[in-house]
Amino acid sequence: MLKEILKDHHIILASGSPRRHQFLKELGIPFIVDHKSIREEYPEDLKSSEITDYLSELKAKVFLKELKDREILITSDTIVWHNDSALGKPVTTSEAFKMLESLSGNTHEVITSVTFTTKEKQKTVNATTRVTFKELTKDEIDYYILNYHPLDKAGAYGIQEWIGLIGITRIEGSYFNVVGLPTHLVYRTLLEIASS
Repeated sequence: MLKEILKDHHIILASGSPRRHQFLKELGIPFIVDHKSIREEYPEDLKSSEITDYLSELKAKVFLKELKDREILITSDTIVWHNDSALGKPVTTSEAFKMLESLSGNTHEVITSVTFTTKEKQKTVNATTRVTFKELTKDEIDYYILNYHPLDKAGAYGIQEWIGLIGITRIEGSYFNVVGLPTHLVYRTLLEIASS
């Protein structure tokens, strides 16, 4: 459906995430990948979705001079928001352990912002999902880190992996948002852009 609606547009996905690539394929969206590295820094006074909105839009800035007519650039950012602070991607396994230990037995929020940029305009949308973990044992956390190497994931976990299967007891909101992209918002926003 989207493929036909977007036939006159070119979609550029600025993400190296294989999960996000797969989601766009499953939505039937033809796209190319063009990923540019940036320093993901944000003002300290930002909180919650303000952070992901800012970073998602920051990732789009490096493409602005290159965008052509009928191109739609998609950038995004995800954080885990817990105890009034943002958990990004851990740098070390010890940092990953501390993150998972803090999430154990608690509820946190996974926030993803997606920015759609054309030559003429920009729109950012975001989704928040509440996720609750059971009390995780030290052995469970160690096993997960050793076998799944979650250093490329915000909050040091993937909901679709072993830790999600054994540890998550409740989820409120979009599951796909936690995996890495609020697909319902991507679909809706692309429909709006294509029909405007």
